Amino acid sequence: MDAREFQLFITNDEVYAQNGMVIYFRDAGPCWIVDPGLPPQASEMIAHVRDHNLTPDAIVLTHAHADHIAGIDEVREAFSGLPVYLAKEEWAALTDPMENLSGLMGSGFSTNVTDPRDLPDGSTLELDQTMWQVLDTSGHSPGGRSFYCAALEIVIAGDALFAGSVGRVDFPHSDGDRLMRNIHAKLMTLPEDTRVLSGHGPETTIGHERKTNPFVVHGL
Repeated sequence: MDAREFQLFITNDEVYAQNGMVIYFRDAGPCWIVDPGLPPQASEMIAHVRDHNLTPDAIVLTHAHADHIAGIDEVREAFSGLPVYLAKEEWAALTDPMENLSGLMGSGFSTNVTDPRDLPDGSTLELDQTMWQVLDTSGHSPGGRSFYCAALEIVIAGDALFAGSVGRVDFPHSDGDRLMRNIHAKLMTLPEDTRVLSGHGPETTIGHERKTNPFVVHGL
């Protein structure tokens, strides 16, 4: 696959502006649904998949905070049997509102996922003949993961790294020291031209963040 063929559809919720993504390479081909969050994300993702005749391979989760998982059930109702990939450290958050943080903001919610698949650090996932390495970028959450494709020079970074910032570490189970260690060991070692697709905000590059991100340069 060529980087010019990479297709990215991003949809945002109206509260947290989380970047839910559909990634694929060609119409009528396979796709991933990444971090389907709060409305209208799931419905817009489903519509995009259908408009482009895509076949979802999986729901891939960078982590399981509420704004990244709220649309899972709606997506799975539309595409039955779709596997859900999430680091095992966060499986409890799929069914526990306090773990996914929604319980801290009201009655909370849980998903119907009972069979998640683990994302071990250093493992790989394949999408349409492209290989994506699973990187442990936990710290914002206990099992945060990023997904790096060397051939495309793209990393999906979730809430670990943003343009000009890093993930919050004041949540239950957050660990600021761990986040910064992982950012430096797993993300800042990538080639500087690597595109960073974050869980919130605009895309950036590793090189730009290495030079200008105050948290990367000076720490938390």
